[in-house]
Amino acid sequence: MTVRRPHPIEVRSYEVLRSRVDLSPMPPLWRAVAERVIHATADLEYAVDLVTTEEHLAQGWAALRAGAPIVTDEGMAAAGISAREAVCHAADPAAARMARAAGITRSAAAVRLSYSEVGPGAVWVVGSAPEAIFEIVARRVSPALVIGVPAGFVGACEAKEALRASGLPQLSNVSEKGGSAVAAAAVNALLYHEAARP
Repeated sequence: MTVRRPHPIEVRSYEVLRSRVDLSPMPPLWRAVAERVIHATADLEYAVDLVTTEEHLAQGWAALRAGAPIVTDEGMAAAGISAREAVCHAADPAAARMARAAGITRSAAAVRLSYSEVGPGAVWVVGSAPEAIFEIVARRVSPALVIGVPAGFVGACEAKEALRASGLPQLSNVSEKGGSAVAAAAVNALLYHEAARP
């Protein structure tokens, strides 16, 4: 396995980040995720906005290390995951047909298609569609981890609250902000942490 070598600009960015917010009291995986999200967004508020446990992150990290599939709710999140390919059925014509036939959103249909492909134990990454989170919870997909950080004024906070209440292993955030870049940064943090291990 090749160890990732960050670009000097990234190294300097982390130095600036660490001079502005002290995340050293956080457990290692939570800190890695928080730092990567803050680095990707230049938003220091994520230091207190992210909600998870080290145990949930460790479960997701172990699953990724073992080769678990990554499923995203849309193409932008998939494109932002730099170390692995992701399953994404958001643009699949079958998702559109299923959505029309079942009277559900395309995002919910994409979750159903993805689950039929990957089964339990995947890492689910939602950066855009609150409906995807509601479907993940309703379908009981038995995930290794759900990274649920959609942004928006309608449904996003409610979906994240439902995810936290579900008992599923999760990483979410409390506020209305979030998005694909945040979702991809969180999963990349776990993947990069994996690469840094001996």
